[in-house]
Amino acid sequence: MQKKTVAVLFGGCSTEYDISLKSAASVIDHLNASKYDLVLIGITKEGAWFRYGGSTEEIRDDRWRAHSSCISSFISPSRDLAGIVELVGTEYRVTPVDVVFPVLHGKNGEDGTVQGLLELAGIPFVGCDTLSSAVCMDKGIASQLVKAAGIDVAQSITVYAEDDLYTAVKEAEPLGFPLFIKPSRSGSSFGITKAYDKLELMNGIQNAFLHDTKVIIEQNITGFEVGCAVLGHGDPMIAEVDEIELQGEFFDYDEKYSLVSSKIHLPARISEEMAAKVRETSKLIYRTLGCTGLARVDMFITEDECIVFNEVNTMPGFTAASRYPNMMRASHISYPELMDQLIQHALAREVNS
Repeated sequence: MQKKTVAVLFGGCSTEYDISLKSAASVIDHLNASKYDLVLIGITKEGAWFRYGGSTEEIRDDRWRAHSSCISSFISPSRDLAGIVELVGTEYRVTPVDVVFPVLHGKNGEDGTVQGLLELAGIPFVGCDTLSSAVCMDKGIASQLVKAAGIDVAQSITVYAEDDLYTAVKEAEPLGFPLFIKPSRSGSSFGITKAYDKLELMNGIQNAFLHDTKVIIEQNITGFEVGCAVLGHGDPMIAEVDEIELQGEFFDYDEKYSLVSSKIHLPARISEEMAAKVRETSKLIYRTLGCTGLARVDMFITEDECIVFNEVNTMPGFTAASRYPNMMRASHISYPELMDQLIQHALAREVNS
């Protein structure tokens, strides 16, 4: 069988640049070299693109940009090229690619921007399409669509940068403290705070505006969080459900990537009946938001056993310790097998579109 050329994108002009490096290094390490020829494309925090030929350790340690192999490159939106364009001396060189794996988190990578470029270029890629990526990235819009599908969501209000803060605080008070303040389009819990009074609420709104021009003020849900790893298209596979056991206020950035005091239970400590309900709800959310390829759907289970939508990650973490590959592993899909299936789904979607 002829090898497929897979371009792996990493880094990105995003607050989640460092997380992308770690995820991408794991993806690269687990792609079978006998099946795939890899083209590695690093994107700096400033947004410059380079083809890279060094080790994954240098990616993990953020030393990749200093490697002598780095060559300025980009993905052409022109369908007659369908590949990576590199500037070599004074000449351009094109490397055709069969599929792109954009291991990018957050803005300018997971939000439909790169997906739109790849759709223009006609290159198959792993993950959700442009519209779904953009919708899932916007917590406010995603929640409205999920609510319209009949799934419970936390009550919330939306505040924009030009709105009066005192009016926003007054409108949010009836939701009841504590309240969560979230940038509408951000990931890895960047800019999220929990407010117990009006002063903390105002400070939280100002902090969230450092990350986005649109902020969601959301009712606190009493319960615990569960997640579903979803794989595929129309009738996707739903992996084993996991559960986050919190010791602190919420699953913030430090807890997500260090688990200092929190624990991940896999499988979740819930009944088989509830697990089946969670899986069915995650599938409905996945389809409602137009997801394809993969996503991690996060929900809360309340004290009275209601399921409440939290968010969808269209490119979840991919380190060896990340929740998505671990949930798949618990469902008897190894990391290398997962890579194969994701690439197969990407190619199948392009053929059938």
